[in-house]
Amino acid sequence: MATPAPSLTDIAIAAAIEAAETICTIYHRPIQVISKDDGSPVTEADRAAEDVIIAHLEATGIPMLGEESVAAGIVPTLGDLYFVVDPLDGTKEFIKRNGEFTVNIGLVQHGRPIMGVVLAPTTGEIFVGDEGGAWSGKIVDGVVTERRPIGVAARPRPKIVASRSHGHAALEQLCRTLDVEADLSVGSSLKFCLLARGEAQLYPRFTPTCEWDTAAGQAVLEAAGGAVVTLDGAPMAYGKGSLKFLNPYFVAAASLDLAQQAAAEMRRLLD
Repeated sequence: MATPAPSLTDIAIAAAIEAAETICTIYHRPIQVISKDDGSPVTEADRAAEDVIIAHLEATGIPMLGEESVAAGIVPTLGDLYFVVDPLDGTKEFIKRNGEFTVNIGLVQHGRPIMGVVLAPTTGEIFVGDEGGAWSGKIVDGVVTERRPIGVAARPRPKIVASRSHGHAALEQLCRTLDVEADLSVGSSLKFCLLARGEAQLYPRFTPTCEWDTAAGQAVLEAAGGAVVTLDGAPMAYGKGSLKFLNPYFVAAASLDLAQQAAAEMRRLLD
């Protein structure tokens, strides 16, 4: 019997694992930091990891929107189906050496993320979401182990997750209004993953992100039963080339109702 061809999810997982190995090699030696035109930092690891991912994904024939490729002026014609890649989400966390950075590989179809892989190189934690649901596991010697389904969890008083490197004055007021029990602080797209496995219920974003920052995490969260909406309450969409792939402010939450409630409050606070 012939071995079945790997799925797009399988290909993305393999790409993320090799990219994480590349990142870890660089992480354990002196890091040279360069500033992009927009002032954000980039390292050798960002570029090396994206090259690894490109090598895996190009065989699919599906276009890829990659953060470092876009920074170099390479923006392919995307169409209705394309990969979205952030080879090192949380470059600031990588530079701080706190371990809170990830490899993000998402797949977008008709403006919505339908598959996502988020891998934390230093811990080996991996989170995956696609049409089959969401799961987490641990990468050990390049192999997925400890695979288990994950899902969102409701709480009478939600826990909120915020960024270590980005904040906003309205966040404190939002916590009071929604009677948040506690707030957790973590970098990169791990925020989506905490929601996806039920450890938090709310992730409001008051500061800029791009599509490659969010596509994979959104896919994981939505596969786990959560929702991501913009401040008008609509699902966050992708393919915003005319806006340089910038996202509007958004709310990720354990349920659509909570996401829309928080979005409405964010609108009020920002008016």
